[in-house]
Amino acid sequence: MDRIRIVGGHKLHGAIPISGAKNAALPLMIASLLTEDTLTLENVPRLADVIQLQRILGNHGVDITVQGKQPGDVANRGATLHISAARIVDTTAPYDLVSRMRASFWVFGPLVARMGEAKVSMPGGCAIGTRPVDLLIMALERLGAEIEIEGGYVIARARKGLRGAEIVFPKVTVGGTHTALMAATLARGTTVIENAAREPEIVDVGECLVKMGAKISGLGTSRIVVEGVSRLGGARHSVLPDRIETGTYAMAAAMTGGDVLLEGARPELLQAALDVLVQAGAEVSSTNEGIRIARNGAGIAPVEVTTQPFPGFPTDLQAQLMALMTRAKGTSHITETIFENRFMHVQELARLGAHIHLDGETATIEGVERLKGAPVMATDLRASVSLVIAALAAEGETMVNRVYHLDRGFERLEEKLSGCGAEISRISG
Repeated sequence: MDRIRIVGGHKLHGAIPISGAKNAALPLMIASLLTEDTLTLENVPRLADVIQLQRILGNHGVDITVQGKQPGDVANRGATLHISAARIVDTTAPYDLVSRMRASFWVFGPLVARMGEAKVSMPGGCAIGTRPVDLLIMALERLGAEIEIEGGYVIARARKGLRGAEIVFPKVTVGGTHTALMAATLARGTTVIENAAREPEIVDVGECLVKMGAKISGLGTSRIVVEGVSRLGGARHSVLPDRIETGTYAMAAAMTGGDVLLEGARPELLQAALDVLVQAGAEVSSTNEGIRIARNGAGIAPVEVTTQPFPGFPTDLQAQLMALMTRAKGTSHITETIFENRFMHVQELARLGAHIHLDGETATIEGVERLKGAPVMATDLRASVSLVIAALAAEGETMVNRVYHLDRGFERLEEKLSGCGAEISRISG
């Protein structure tokens, strides 16, 4: 099993190209199930989760070709996928595929909308709380699907097609909003989604659906209106830059000091996180090329942060911020309100010398003067990269084990960091 070896103490200087957003690429790939025509997606990150979703879609009869590098391509740009679901041959998503990645459950909505039926295994993925699918099921029921759960599978039928309805989510749900949005595009009549998630990735998917012929208004607000159409066509769409990857490397730059340009990053996608970095003492500036992060020798200031749905501070950057605060000059507090059980990185950060106390959903971090390298173990995707951030500033060698979690969400992480001066390498086997 691969490991990552890091020797800390090196400031980061240079440029890091930001990849396409995994959290947009996956639902965009799933949206291909809504049309017989080819959907072409550009700037798709080369990640384990993307490869796994290709297998899942292939099981439904979807043909996917990955376009090779073309003349004039921008260096480090993501892959181009041509996805054709002209003939769906199977509406069942089996346990052995879905159990490996939660987002694959989202095939549920498009399959029911286009084929009138679906049988999808209950999902798996990172163990960071229950993250139930009840709100996704509720959305499909509101659109007229008949649902039953049997043998670990969710079975949905809508023999006469879905019909428009009002869907009011009791809490903000990204998965529920994706499911409702995609399914409603082919439902008869008007669908109103209230308390919809406002994440940029949902806007990106919605904009692609509009290119495919969907009639959608209110993207980026808590009220989305969808006028159903009889069919959707093909389109070409480029995946937006990954705001979580952007924030992660921004915190790595703040942790180590130095000066890093995050190429292609868009500040409006993570303004809340950038504001926190400024409070912590980093210099943040936008350029035509991306976002520049620098920190002088003044040190890291403590912060108080509560995770919130977009446009608030994202839960997917909570672990990375905690790693940064381990070196702050003072006491920080981070409150996690989105997922329970998302503090599994705390005990591993403690192995590096961090002082962190947990009280329910709030972590209190007492900044220390130095961290020391040690063997640590990745527990989930975001926790994994928080250990990398801490290790970059730790004295001596840190060995991060079980890095397959990292490969699910970060493209060429070692290459991007080593290109800016970090001493980081992958050890295979």
